[in-house]
Amino acid sequence: MVPRSRMIGAGAYLPARVMTNDDLARQIETSDDWIRERTGIRQRHIAAEGETTADMAAAAARQALEQAGRKGEDVDLIIVATATPNHTFPATAVRVQAMLGATGPRAFAFDVHAVCSGFVYALAMADRFLVSGQARTALVIGAETFSRILNWEDRGTCVLFGDGAGAMLLEAGEGTGTPADRGVLTTHLHSDGRHHDLLYTDGGVSTTGTAGTVQMEGREVFRHAVVKLAEVAREALDSAGVAAGEVDWVVPHQANLRIIEGTTRKLGIPAERVVVTVDRHANTSAASIPLAFSEAVRDGRIQPGNLVLFEAMGGGFTWASALLRV
Repeated sequence: MVPRSRMIGAGAYLPARVMTNDDLARQIETSDDWIRERTGIRQRHIAAEGETTADMAAAAARQALEQAGRKGEDVDLIIVATATPNHTFPATAVRVQAMLGATGPRAFAFDVHAVCSGFVYALAMADRFLVSGQARTALVIGAETFSRILNWEDRGTCVLFGDGAGAMLLEAGEGTGTPADRGVLTTHLHSDGRHHDLLYTDGGVSTTGTAGTVQMEGREVFRHAVVKLAEVAREALDSAGVAAGEVDWVVPHQANLRIIEGTTRKLGIPAERVVVTVDRHANTSAASIPLAFSEAVRDGRIQPGNLVLFEAMGGGFTWASALLRV
């Protein structure tokens, strides 16, 4: 038998406040039509005053635990993927750990920072800990308050992002070592720091002493994204020995509808097998994949036994993919 990391619960959280494109148009020079045509986004959720990344992460985690019939004390490992932590230190994950009561003798928690690819990076790490036997149950969370690092006068960036959190609960299991196994089948992580200046924040602890705001060369990011996402998705399929036609669902990073459509078209996967939430959530960075995944699990689209492909790209550049059978 081959050790596998199996998904046993999924959860999500979105702040109550919804900001529509029309709301933005009252603040900056833009319009609903302009935003929809370029991005597919029509609204986004914005964290309330005092609502933190950890608050949202814990709410999503509780939902995942409830779905799986588990409690906080059952969790050995918590990884929070975020570019917008509560504090410079300690890790947001340890705050979530305390909030969930996941403080058993085997428990440990840490953050991962790979921006929009962060959830897939965190999933890959959790899978390794479970497969090696160092942990038995792991919470993988993507959570972001991107609204706090936006320049709300820059229509090229502020229209793109939103806040939220998604979580996945994994448990160690076994399989036969074939693509028919339930669990994480393969993960693939990449980065190239030469593209730093195409998508970054203009602040930081050791540079300006501030958080800074998002800066982006949109056209260049778009060009790289479609190519790199298709490549890393194919890498996952080839590694697992499955064809694109065998994938039941693609859950992509929700950055831009045109990027999603361009990538899946390159893969030959029809639109009806792609989970899309960018229209309602906008780009929630590391939270976007687990938010979309949780929604599709809860509304019944993703069923036990389905083969699901994740792919994401973020600042750095980082890009990543994962293939799992639910």
